[in-house]
Amino acid sequence: MYDVFSQVYMNSFSQYYAQHVATVTNPLPAAFSDLLPHFLIEPEDVYIVKNKPVTLTCRSTPATQIYFKCNGEWVHQDDHMIERTTDPSTGLPVMEVKIDISRQQVEKIFGLEEFWCQCVAWSTSGTQKSQKAYVRIAYLRKNFEQEPLSKEVSLDQEVLLHCHPPEGVPPAEVEWLKNEDLIDPIGDTNYYITVDHNLIIKQARLADTANYTCVAKNIVARRRSSSATVIVFVNGGWSTWTAWSACSATCGRGWQKRSRSCTNPTPLNGGSFCEGQNTMKSACTTTCPVDGGWSEWSKWSACGVDCTVWRSRECSQPVPGGGGKDCQGLDLESKNCTNELCPHTASGPEDVALYVGIIAVALCLVLLLIVVILVYRRKKEGLDADVADSSILTTGFQPVSIKPSKQENSHLLTIQPDLTTTTTSYQGSLRSRHDANNKFTVTNGPLLDPLENGRHTLHNGKLTTDPADFMTRLSTQTYFKSLPRDTANTSYGTFNFLGGRLTIPNSGNISLLVPPEAIPRGKIYEVYLTIQRKEDVRLPLAGCQTLLTPIVSCGPPGVVLTRPVILSMDHCAEINPENWAIKLKKQSYEGTWEDVLQVGEELPSDSYYCQLEADKCRIFMEQLGRFTLVGESLSMAATKRLKLILFAPVCCTTLEYSIRVYCMDDTQDVFKEVMQLERQLGGRLIDEPQVLLFKDSYHNLRLSIHDMPRAHWRSKLLAGYQEIPFYHIWSGSQRSLHCTFTLERLSLSTCELSCRLCVWQVEGEGQSFGIDFNIAKDTRALEADFFGSDTNAPALAGPSAFQIPYLIRQKICSSLDAPCPHGADWRLLAQRLQLDRHNSFFASKASPTSVILDLWEAQHFHSGNLNHLAAVMAEIGKQEAMIFLVSDGEC
Repeated sequence: MYDVFSQVYMNSFSQYYAQHVATVTNPLPAAFSDLLPHFLIEPEDVYIVKNKPVTLTCRSTPATQIYFKCNGEWVHQDDHMIERTTDPSTGLPVMEVKIDISRQQVEKIFGLEEFWCQCVAWSTSGTQKSQKAYVRIAYLRKNFEQEPLSKEVSLDQEVLLHCHPPEGVPPAEVEWLKNEDLIDPIGDTNYYITVDHNLIIKQARLADTANYTCVAKNIVARRRSSSATVIVFVNGGWSTWTAWSACSATCGRGWQKRSRSCTNPTPLNGGSFCEGQNTMKSACTTTCPVDGGWSEWSKWSACGVDCTVWRSRECSQPVPGGGGKDCQGLDLESKNCTNELCPHTASGPEDVALYVGIIAVALCLVLLLIVVILVYRRKKEGLDADVADSSILTTGFQPVSIKPSKQENSHLLTIQPDLTTTTTSYQGSLRSRHDANNKFTVTNGPLLDPLENGRHTLHNGKLTTDPADFMTRLSTQTYFKSLPRDTANTSYGTFNFLGGRLTIPNSGNISLLVPPEAIPRGKIYEVYLTIQRKEDVRLPLAGCQTLLTPIVSCGPPGVVLTRPVILSMDHCAEINPENWAIKLKKQSYEGTWEDVLQVGEELPSDSYYCQLEADKCRIFMEQLGRFTLVGESLSMAATKRLKLILFAPVCCTTLEYSIRVYCMDDTQDVFKEVMQLERQLGGRLIDEPQVLLFKDSYHNLRLSIHDMPRAHWRSKLLAGYQEIPFYHIWSGSQRSLHCTFTLERLSLSTCELSCRLCVWQVEGEGQSFGIDFNIAKDTRALEADFFGSDTNAPALAGPSAFQIPYLIRQKICSSLDAPCPHGADWRLLAQRLQLDRHNSFFASKASPTSVILDLWEAQHFHSGNLNHLAAVMAEIGKQEAMIFLVSDGEC
């Protein structure tokens, strides 16, 4: 109820109206005299459109009087329109009152507070108040705060058209028109209208080329934005080559050609035309037809026992070829050599001599064949035993005298390098993998003297080590004209049968391991390893496919390898076979990308094999080329790891201060590229990188900034957050995706910045950064803290590239390759090294142990523990483990 003052005021007001207003003609029946009035209709919120007044209505029963109060003041009785009726079902009086509110009345208090009215109903038992009804002046301004802009986009690209409608009361509703037709996001799910009225075309289609208009409307008016033209273009693509035409010459040298057309797809709406030639010519030679010709007749033979002589000729002058005709006529001719009867005599001495001569010749041929076989076997055994057939190998090994041991397999410890054979000289940068303090020892005395700490280079005058010259020679090759001359992302080296390793510094250990004996003996290859920039390579991705690794080139392609090399690089997938289908792609000579392997479905006979680890992959390959891993999500639970990095200017002399947030695949090579870019822009790293799990849920990545001290800073961002489209992130082919938050300090003396930046996937997981630092001080973290200490040479050749010495490796392979009935062979080694899931692949190779040791070398180049490998060999029961032991005094 009301307080005493209000009650007294109401009673006085009632008495006043009782004296000046007509009395109630229908007093309440006695049965209902104790009822409080209740409202059948209460006044509701209304809008004044233009200059038209609005009417407020109030109906109550049982009520003797009803009056309106607006903004705390009673409305004059003359302004009320009163209508009295009786409820036929209850017999109670019903009173309805209306008032009109004009625009002038509302404008009188505009800016102070909102205009409101409510009605008060009386009965003999008391009073009741209705709800407040607010009266507002409706309007819609003419100019849009932000209008859509015209764009040209490629096919399947996401399109974002902004629209911020004019200010209005009530707030304007927004709809989009496409060529004057209303867009229905429910009927066409490729369109999506956000809560802040922006239009998103998820994947641009050719049919989406049109004029788009944003329309805002409320009860006052309807406004149209300027139209934005969206043009969806298609870049041309080459069709497959036609078959080679027939040779232009029917006889001799001519030409043949093949062609292709830029129709896969055809360029549309200004899309770029295909790069390259549409025809290709090749020289050809057609063999001319040659008719056969007879040679001269041989001399007549002696007269035989059958009284005939014979002679012969051959069709060899010339021999028929190229579809020419054969010789016509006889190749053997005979005639009678006597007119008398032929004598039949027994074999004479001359026949016996003939037979003896034939037998003697046959025996000589057999003996000569036996000698050739023996010489061949001896040479083959000599090549296999010659494990030190180069000056590189002898650089690190010295001959010593070791007495034979009576232990089993002791003969393996007595193999000494042959220092007398030097078939050729090699060039390569050799570095000791072990310090002088870490010597390998055996109980009978030192087997190997360690290399001196430092680098040893073997020079050959005709090879060069100039990086610019190397890249120049590579770029002149037809297939590698697209190879960038970026020596920072390229490593190269010269290798022979001893193998080696290429590593790209600060790239997450992207490396190429060339095992011993992978290059044939007598061959020297100049090998390179490079990371391709994504914008330089057109890698078509469709549907749910995404790039999981860098695009890496190694070559030269086409070289002969006798065993697989191992390419190691980072990947950014959260591995789960149920969520991913991962394929190894290789670029062909024509520039197209081909699937050469599906991970998990490898066959031992394949030329490629892939081992996936938590964040790295090892690819065994028998052919060099350009490779990458592409994943296709099988469910929305498929997840990629993203790395989030924050940068800010090193020096700030203005009021504005920008923070850049990069979102990239969690691979070290991308991090290196961003660090190089920020170094050029003058940025500094203001927080440690963080990892975000990004799911294939079609939701964008949203970024926002919070908890900023508004007394010193303010954000210049109009919206509450920024978004990076899902498809830009998921494909993995976009470079340097980032958002910029521009802040403004209110005074140049403000140097402390404290806030929180949140990054999350809509309806997914998120990360937050706590920012608290002084913008005037340089607090850049050392890059080495994030790249790690990478002190290894980009190219290591020969023994310096491997943990396990060459001779000892040969002993282990000869000991474990042969099957052992008790299982103490390469299979047990793979099991102890937790590599037995690849046994079928190892078994397909001529030396399974060598492949296992190659994989161990690729995994443990920086952290290899030879003592652990020695312990594994000891568990297997092989005496070769003793060669790994390092004495306590030498550690």
